[in-house]
Amino acid sequence: MKNATPVFYISVVISLIVVLWGAFAPGNLESFTANVTSQLTEKFGWFYLLLFIAILLFCIYMTFSRFGNVKLGRKDDEPEFSRLSWFSMLFSAGMGMGLVFWTTAEPISHAFTSSPVAKEGSDAAIQDALKYSFFHWGIHAWAVYGIVGLILAYFKFNRGMPGLISATLTPLFGEKLMKGALGKAVDVLAVFATVVGVAATLGFGSAQITGGLAFLFGTPNNFTVQLIVLVISTALFIWSAWSGIGRGIKYLSNINMVLAAVLLILLFIVGPTMLIMNMFTHTLGSYFTDFFEMSLRLAPLNEENRSWINGWTIFYWAWWISWAPFVGIFIARISKGRTVKEFMYSVLLLPSLVCFIFFSVFGVSALQLEQLGIATISNFSLETSTFGVLAEYPLGTFMSMLTLIVIALFFITSADSATFVLGMLSTNGLLNPNNSVKITWGLIQSAVAAVVVYFGGTQGLQNMLIIAALPFAVVIILMGASFLKDIQTQVRPQRK
Repeated sequence: MKNATPVFYISVVISLIVVLWGAFAPGNLESFTANVTSQLTEKFGWFYLLLFIAILLFCIYMTFSRFGNVKLGRKDDEPEFSRLSWFSMLFSAGMGMGLVFWTTAEPISHAFTSSPVAKEGSDAAIQDALKYSFFHWGIHAWAVYGIVGLILAYFKFNRGMPGLISATLTPLFGEKLMKGALGKAVDVLAVFATVVGVAATLGFGSAQITGGLAFLFGTPNNFTVQLIVLVISTALFIWSAWSGIGRGIKYLSNINMVLAAVLLILLFIVGPTMLIMNMFTHTLGSYFTDFFEMSLRLAPLNEENRSWINGWTIFYWAWWISWAPFVGIFIARISKGRTVKEFMYSVLLLPSLVCFIFFSVFGVSALQLEQLGIATISNFSLETSTFGVLAEYPLGTFMSMLTLIVIALFFITSADSATFVLGMLSTNGLLNPNNSVKITWGLIQSAVAAVVVYFGGTQGLQNMLIIAALPFAVVIILMGASFLKDIQTQVRPQRK
């Protein structure tokens, strides 16, 4: 493997161990991950909630402090991509097909299956359903991506360091340690967190594609078909990663955002348009009003509510952390020439707003069907709920076909970005890693996804995510401290 470092070989071995463990002893792996996950969510839930608030405050500080006008790169560096292409790529990488998977399933679950607070099926539960969907997919998630992406871009383009997680810790621990065993351990952790995080999304995406094909065409909805979907999709996203950021990844991201917008507009028009507008406005208000209450809600004296928080909020926070090294590095890679302020506005606010719009259109369209008794969407599986909703509206078949295409493209754009980043992490931060390295990581991601889906389905994916996320959460804290220490010495206060 040309330019491959020890990080590559160590990470590949660890990933293959997980694959073999899941293939030959799936029950043992499922039991082990379930036990570890239970302990982590019970004992470290408070840590996740406080960490995300701290990260968000850090991002706000960087936006409005004297560092906001710092350019990521040299003073004469210009952005490599247009704003539209830049946003399309960062959004596709950051949320991808997970957004399409959950925009229907999550509000329906919160409202009619397992409500966070109110009685299932009540008006309060329906309103809470959309509010908590905003909460899980909003500013908190993008703040994690923002802090990791900003720090990596700064050290890469302003300080000339390799595009590695370990390099960002040099001001704290010194160059010798970060180029030695400790630095390699940090990068291996980032690689493994990325593999698990992306494998989870590949599992969700392949399940939804398989479920959509079964719903529309009556094909079998089983592991064999899902495996075939994974194989075909793997070939496509490896080809895209092979083509590079400036071609395959950029073009697919732009196409995907256009098709997703068309789907969104169609459902908005044929769906309950006025209710969508009213619920969007009301939920936006309640989201900001209850922001800190939701952010720090742990329900220590209510076992049922605490279980809901562990299964949803803590899971999501772990998911975003596990995706942070990959999304952060990818956003950093495409953000050269942007100022800190522009970077933060674009990474925190715009993607959150797009997520809110998606959840309002798809979520409200589903909630109304169930509330009026037109269709019991809560009886559908998670992966087929979106197709069950679309079938009840005009142009349902066309929109379902378009949804399959959008899911497939989100699948490819998330996975090709991750493959590219894994190549960077395991070749000492090369901006254009060797194709053989990228192919290897593409195959490993899909193998982990296939094994985890086989042994545990959705719950197995959640378990792996939460386990991989906790140690990297500590790394994010260290990255923030290292970044502040360095930038304060590089950017002096302006004299009045």
